[in-house]
Amino acid sequence: MSNSHLFLKSGFPRAPLQNGLGRYVCQLQRLTLKFCKNNGSSKGMRDFIENHLVDFAKENPGIVVYVKPRRHRTPVLVGEYLNGEREWMSCRNNTQEEITKWIDLLKTQNGNSSSLRLRKMWHTDVPSIQGPWTPFLLRSPDAQNQSYPSEQASKPLDVPQSATEKLLELFKQQQLEGGQELLTKKRAE
Repeated sequence: MSNSHLFLKSGFPRAPLQNGLGRYVCQLQRLTLKFCKNNGSSKGMRDFIENHLVDFAKENPGIVVYVKPRRHRTPVLVGEYLNGEREWMSCRNNTQEEITKWIDLLKTQNGNSSSLRLRKMWHTDVPSIQGPWTPFLLRSPDAQNQSYPSEQASKPLDVPQSATEKLLELFKQQQLEGGQELLTKKRAE
C-alpha cells in the first residue's frame, strides 16, 4: 500500500444537517464557467453557454452562475458549496452533453468528498484475522466448478420450501419406504 493517501485531506463522513428532512437545499452555491472565446478546446463550453445556460439558471434559482471569458486558457468549471468547499474541474475538449453531465454532478454533491481520506473513531494495530468479507465467503466450493449462467447458482439461498415441494418429498419418501418393505418381505420369504 502506498503512502499517497497521507497527503489527502482527512475527515469524517458527513452530510448537511437534516438536509431533505423538511425540504431539500441544494449545496451548490456558486458555479463559475471559465472559457476562451476562440480556442478550439472551449467549443463545448461555448455551445453550453449559448444553448443551455439560461435554461439551467431558470431551473436552479438557488445557484449563482458566473461566466468568465479568459484568453488562451482551457475551459474550467468551478463549483463552490455552502460548506466552503470548492471543486475545480477541467473541461478541455468536452462536448456540450458532457459539460451538462458534469454540472449535474456538481449540483448533486456537497463538496469534494471524493478526495477526502475517511477517518474512523477507532484504531487497531492488528486487522481482523478473519480476513475481508467477499460475496463468495459462505458459498459452497461446488460453485467454483460450475459453468455460468447456471440455474442452480442463480437461486436464492434462503427460500423456504413450497407446499408442493414438501408434498412431493413426502410422496418420494413413502415410495422409498414402500419399496424397502417389499424388499424385506421378499427376503423373508
